[in-house]
Amino acid sequence: MHKNGFFSLLFHAAFVAFIVAPLLVVVAMAFTGKGYLSLPTDGLSLRWFGALLDNQEMLDAFMLSIKLGLASATIAALLAIPAALAISRYDFPGRGAVTGFLLSPLMIPSVVLGIAFLRFFSLAHIGGSLWALTLTHVIVVLPYALRLTLASTIGLERDIEQAAMSLGASRWTAFYRVVLPRIRTGVVGGWMLAFIQSFDELTMTVFVATPGTTTLPVAMYNQISQTIDPLITAISTVLIIGTLLLMLILDRMVGLDRVLIGEGK
Repeated sequence: MHKNGFFSLLFHAAFVAFIVAPLLVVVAMAFTGKGYLSLPTDGLSLRWFGALLDNQEMLDAFMLSIKLGLASATIAALLAIPAALAISRYDFPGRGAVTGFLLSPLMIPSVVLGIAFLRFFSLAHIGGSLWALTLTHVIVVLPYALRLTLASTIGLERDIEQAAMSLGASRWTAFYRVVLPRIRTGVVGGWMLAFIQSFDELTMTVFVATPGTTTLPVAMYNQISQTIDPLITAISTVLIIGTLLLMLILDRMVGLDRVLIGEGK
């Protein structure tokens, strides 16, 4: 092996180990049978996974995060489709500004967004509701759905769609039967990425969540601030495995390289 290739391989191996090692430690501590964080442990135990199933507060927070993620990701995907088609098809004045505005939540710190939403909801007297929390998540995850959808619409030929319309299909039928199947991969991939981002969102949610709208990341944060026991590692292990499965599905459907660098079709 070439010398430069060896050092490149060594560097990448060290980088992967640096990223993965903390996750492996969390997973290992989730299987301890002791009442405190311990590594190494005397033996493997599912005690804290059982305790997780008996913790109604965490289960309620988990279900709320699932519902919130489904709602916000679906709304974001529905908004991303027409926005991506308009941006990719039409050269209108201010197109770059519109694109930058829709992607701007990626550049604004979550703390700033959280404080802004908290102030806005307080002035409007609509804070604490689930739909208000959903609105904040839609704004945060919209860029993720838009980026992949836009990657699927760039370079999309309109000849087939126009041919369908010339044969009597309505604009909606042409979109549903011709356009949507061709951009479906990007739409579904964007939806999945938006769902993951919504489910894992903590920093902004801390500012706008209430006791009645506590998501799983916020519940985990509260748990850590009060006590640190292996229960939190059991929850983290479930989330790590779930996220890995979703990312594997996303990679098979779209390709993570398109997620990271936004390549077109």
